[in-house]
Amino acid sequence: MIIFPAIDIKEGKCVRLYQGDFNRVEVMGNDPLKVAKEFEILGAEFLHMVDLDGALKGESVNLEVIATIVESINIPVQIGGGIRTMDKVEKLINMGVARVILGTSAIKDKDFLIEVVEKYGDRVAVGIDAKNGYVAVDGWTDVSSIDYIDFSKEMEKIGVKTIIFTDISKDGTLQGPNVEQLVKLKENINMDIVASGGISSLDDLKTLREKDFCGAIVGKAIYKGNVKLDEAILISK
Repeated sequence: MIIFPAIDIKEGKCVRLYQGDFNRVEVMGNDPLKVAKEFEILGAEFLHMVDLDGALKGESVNLEVIATIVESINIPVQIGGGIRTMDKVEKLINMGVARVILGTSAIKDKDFLIEVVEKYGDRVAVGIDAKNGYVAVDGWTDVSSIDYIDFSKEMEKIGVKTIIFTDISKDGTLQGPNVEQLVKLKENINMDIVASGGISSLDDLKTLREKDFCGAIVGKAIYKGNVKLDEAILISK
């Protein structure tokens, strides 16, 4: 299982939201590049980044910060947030981003998703952010009537290889991931699933590893000291 340390960028700073609420922002660091380099030194195999401003506004607001990080570290980076046109996808891929994460655009524009998947294959992941089992869009500000499992099955038919699943009610809470929803998802699809939201301890990571998830995104638990990244990587093997 791959441990993805998370860097969420808002206004050029490294932050965490609480349950996806943009009014409940906690700054974790003023220098995302410094944080990324620290994660690399600690042994991170893959970095997870989200442009929160981009997710909210539908455009890549923090592109310069993202470019600097990608150029400055030697581990692959996956990035999501506001990626809703082929031009943005190509710009990020050409910049050296290893995998782009589509969210709102995957729901609202299936033709775009199909085009991106056909062109870039497994360099595309779909982020499914759910609240009470229903998919949220536009930076988590709007909850649709689409069931997360039904949507995942649709993604599999299109050819998506990787799903990043986040239970919004757990995100940033340090209350543990929604294992029940994750297991249910795993039982219904045959794709790689990266677990996200609420991971608070090494025990949470052991549980996810035992249930054979391909990856786990850890954010606040690392910043708060609940999880040491190097230890998390060791127990994930």
